[in-house]
Amino acid sequence: MRSTGGNTPGEKPSAISILDLLQFCYRVIAKPIQGSHHPFFRHFHLSFDRLEGQDTFRTSINRIFARNGIAFELEENGQIERMAPIGLRDILHSAMFNTRDQELDSLLSDSRTRYLDPDPAVRRDALEKLWDAWERLKTLEPGNDKRASAGKLLDIASDEPKFRELLEQEAKELTRIGNTFGIRHSETTQTPLRLNEHVDYLYHRLFCLIRLLLQVSSRMGLQQFSPPEPPRPRL
Repeated sequence: MRSTGGNTPGEKPSAISILDLLQFCYRVIAKPIQGSHHPFFRHFHLSFDRLEGQDTFRTSINRIFARNGIAFELEENGQIERMAPIGLRDILHSAMFNTRDQELDSLLSDSRTRYLDPDPAVRRDALEKLWDAWERLKTLEPGNDKRASAGKLLDIASDEPKFRELLEQEAKELTRIGNTFGIRHSETTQTPLRLNEHVDYLYHRLFCLIRLLLQVSSRMGLQQFSPPEPPRPRL
């Protein structure tokens, strides 16, 4: 999660600052266990169970999220993930990219990780990465230019003329969207995406097409995805 810096005294902390604090607490928390009594100093010896403490803390935080309808979840690795829209979340977690193109694999993996971030600004970066991946995907098949290569990819996707036409229309429309809205470009002529819901919609729409094209061209498998685990400081 991206750091947003500190808050001024008396200012209400931002949602991202609170989530950062919860992640920090999870990494250093442990359950105290009372041991034997020290009669001379009149205190009990304490030990600490990190795993049990983290499990109890994570369960409590996720219960608070659920009760308040907050679409976040604290994972076992200490990362707070945004719960993507129903359907897309499972696809993102099960997708394994094996495109035989290292740059495309990197773009897709980076986009997925960013999209599950709680910070809306990071999720917008994820949309840009996904559109970059889309432009790269259109050049993977043999062809004299991008258009020929993309056409070959669509041919592989369907040999049924009407469905092939549908896919081509969708591919052209998504390319137009990427060039029209503030996704990959920042010219004053670009239309900004003001709502996070619009980011979700476009991400879902493009990812579904990319996933289809990767599957039919044998460039995608299934496995459980786990976000990168952050370093765990000592207690």
